[in-house]
Amino acid sequence: MRLSFEFKKVVLVVSMGFLAFSSWGCVGGDRIELAEYRIASDVQTTLSRVVSLDAVPQTAAAVYPYEIWKFEQDGYGTWHYGPGMPHEKRLDLMPASYDAASAGHAARLLNFFAITDIHISDKESPCQAIYYGYKGGISSGYSPVMLYTTHVLDAAVQTVNALHKTNPFDFGISLGDTCNDTQYNELRWYIDVLDGKNINPDSGVKDDPVPGPHNDYQDAYKAVGLDTTIPWYQALGNHDHFYIGSVPVNDYLRQTYTGDEIVRLGTFQQLFYDPDGVNKRDYSMGAVDGRTVYGDIYGAGTSMDFPTPVKALAADTNRRSLTRNEWIAEFFNSSSSPAGHGFPREAIETGFACYTFEPKADVPLRVIVLDDTQRADDVFFQGYGHGSLDAERYAWLMAQLEKGQADGKLMIIAAHIPIGVRPAGALDGWWAKACVTEQELFATLHSYPNLILWIAGHRHVNTVTAFPSPDPARPELGFWQVETSSLRDYPQQFRMFEIVRNSDDTVSILTTDVDPAVADGSPAATSRAYSVAAQQLFRNELDPAPNGSYNAELVIRLSPEMQAKIRNIGTPLRK
Repeated sequence: MRLSFEFKKVVLVVSMGFLAFSSWGCVGGDRIELAEYRIASDVQTTLSRVVSLDAVPQTAAAVYPYEIWKFEQDGYGTWHYGPGMPHEKRLDLMPASYDAASAGHAARLLNFFAITDIHISDKESPCQAIYYGYKGGISSGYSPVMLYTTHVLDAAVQTVNALHKTNPFDFGISLGDTCNDTQYNELRWYIDVLDGKNINPDSGVKDDPVPGPHNDYQDAYKAVGLDTTIPWYQALGNHDHFYIGSVPVNDYLRQTYTGDEIVRLGTFQQLFYDPDGVNKRDYSMGAVDGRTVYGDIYGAGTSMDFPTPVKALAADTNRRSLTRNEWIAEFFNSSSSPAGHGFPREAIETGFACYTFEPKADVPLRVIVLDDTQRADDVFFQGYGHGSLDAERYAWLMAQLEKGQADGKLMIIAAHIPIGVRPAGALDGWWAKACVTEQELFATLHSYPNLILWIAGHRHVNTVTAFPSPDPARPELGFWQVETSSLRDYPQQFRMFEIVRNSDDTVSILTTDVDPAVADGSPAATSRAYSVAAQQLFRNELDPAPNGSYNAELVIRLSPEMQAKIRNIGTPLRK
């Protein structure tokens, strides 16, 4: 499918069949009527079809990621639907003698979805790290998808709503990195999309690159909102409370967020390997000019290019950086359920971002939402984007595992950062100086047979990892880990999880990737095309290759006690 990058100068209400005007909003002091964007009516999962990259023509000229106006003419950003991907049945945790063919799905225990790493971005902020990626290098610094992060989230929410009508979700969970850069307006846009509020994805002064409503990335619109019958829960990510997910926010950064000068820093490597890297002023990070059709970059370069700080187009107090406590508090300013989206009210004062919930009264299963990001007062060592548990959170986790086991509850751990998938010392792995080593953590987790699943985001990949029991005689001590890709970067997917009881008393976890349904010509479709182009240009490793998608049926054996407990529960499935 080839999608044009040219912005249409006709109102999309006509071309897309938008809903009739639905609400009044106030943007830039003017009262305008806001309409919703609608997704494509043909909603499918990757079981049926998968968004796949087109090959870039060999004759294509080399372009920089910010040269969006060149994408289409040079063959970047086009994609097609490839064949669907059935669930691969995984028996990694089962004894070699297990006969999978003898077991069928008997009853559904739970059905939920997970989104993660949307990185809602205030692209006009003077405090983004655009210099690191606008000419290549680090896509997390700059990617053209920065222009449309609220729009792809809205499309994902609408896709969830459509799937909910045929196979209702018991809950949804977001695994962190809601914000790209800790900003208040980024978090508000995120919550407001899920709440179905008016969205003005513009900061500073009101910009309108293409006159008229609903025809550029700066136009206000009405989000559809998550179906109100679906409760949604939230986990904390490193980008939610660290500058670009890697550096504690200091006084200089805090002033720059709301000021009128573009931030100046050292190299990307210095932020991770030099404790003084955030205090260097060798590079002007640049900003997006929201007055331009393609979000042109200005003010990006070396200190020699810009001997004095570059003035931003406008300051905005709504760009203020949120502390961990303030970030948690904002989830109580939401019209959807549950109140606080899982966080207890005392977390506003303590900043303790761990909690538990039980999705269904008639299913013995508990979700443990774990904050495994670093603390701002950690000693500097290779940045602050690692997984980590301090003594307080580790003690809390052990207590919850102990309680879940004693209460006879199956357990799922939901955290931002995965475990056991990156080597020691990796920037996105477990922190080498953490109070609890990864080996100690695994020893603890393998002590609880009721733990069946760890879900995570962070790495922007769709992978499944088996952690078998250390005791072959007790396979129930093993558990699965499922990572979900980013809604920001290609392949821009979320995941569904269906947990079913099998006829032989085993449990299957059916995990399925979903491409948000996007309507041709919509901002979400443009976001997809930009994500494809960014992947073609940055060549980020896709895991699994070649399209970054993976569906699986993960079989796990329960303890005899839990087998007996769940034998007669769940929603019966057709044989």
